[in-house]
Amino acid sequence: MFTNIFNYINPKEVLTNLPDAVFVVDSDGRVVWVNDKASVIFEMKKSNLKGLFFNELVANGLELAAKSFSRRNSVVTGAFSVDGKEFFVEMNAKKFIDQYFITIRDITAMTNVLAKAEKTGRLNKEKNIMFLKLANEIKSPIQSVIGFSQALLDGLGGEINDKQNKYVRIINKNSTELLYFMERFFEFSQAESSLFEFKKLSFDITNILRLLVKLNENGINSKRLTVNFEFEDLTKKLINSDEACIKTALQNIIDTIIKTVDKGSLTIKADNPSLADIENYDVKIPPDADENSYIRITFTDTGMGYTQNELDGIFEPYTQLDSSNKKAITRSIALGTAYLIIRRLGGTLKLESEVMKGSEYTVILPVDKEI
Repeated sequence: MFTNIFNYINPKEVLTNLPDAVFVVDSDGRVVWVNDKASVIFEMKKSNLKGLFFNELVANGLELAAKSFSRRNSVVTGAFSVDGKEFFVEMNAKKFIDQYFITIRDITAMTNVLAKAEKTGRLNKEKNIMFLKLANEIKSPIQSVIGFSQALLDGLGGEINDKQNKYVRIINKNSTELLYFMERFFEFSQAESSLFEFKKLSFDITNILRLLVKLNENGINSKRLTVNFEFEDLTKKLINSDEACIKTALQNIIDTIIKTVDKGSLTIKADNPSLADIENYDVKIPPDADENSYIRITFTDTGMGYTQNELDGIFEPYTQLDSSNKKAITRSIALGTAYLIIRRLGGTLKLESEVMKGSEYTVILPVDKEI
């Protein structure tokens, strides 16, 4: 049956209608036949392409054709149109007796995209390194404004009238908010940059959580938040990972909760999830993992919650740049930093929320991270 079908197929017609350019090149390197697509890609009439040396069209064309044939894979190189314009092509070659059958695909657009992506990635890393090197230069003047304005409010510069007091308080408040933003921004830049380093050691995760709550006591009390700990289901408290990095990530989560919840409770739970539970999260599970290979930390608050629009891209600060809400950008930077750090440590961060009912931040961390 199939033999009969193929009897009606004209091989030359197939070659003519292929989506790639097709060249037949003789042993001397001259083009003896081309299809219509070759004329389109090289912007030259078929009749003018015939008789040209293949190397005039493709840089080191014949040599690369031999390479493609011997290695049985494609090669990428530069090609030239009739007006001398260079573009990039992917070339495959087969040899029959003394002739090469060569297919060529224009990949200029794809190459440009990859080049731009590589350049963007390199510039992004260089940008982050520059920000980190300038961090102290930027933060120091802001800290001075905060310090001197607070000194004026405390009366160290002499008595000031009510109107001056009002203005100085505004300066102090805005500069404090600016410093907070810059600190979160530099944390995010560091988490993104190639300068990010891990220092592995063992520590008790429950001690870290209790310490962070203690450090945030003023903010918690000002919002009249009740904090509840639920650690009884945690059978393995020790983590072998980077303590400072985990502190930064968890602090950013707690700080975000304090800033977004005005009243109610915060429940911090830690347990060892089953592998079946872990499969519901975006975590790569090693073959030797068991029930104690991960720790799950959940922060559940009774705040106003987030809308779906707020949840979209909440870990991606760059998607928030067109937002007029400064708090949303700062929040996304803080949570984005936590997300990047936790991902680099082999875990993940997930946020689920319902308006008027609160939010739940779930952190999954490997107990023993190979850094």
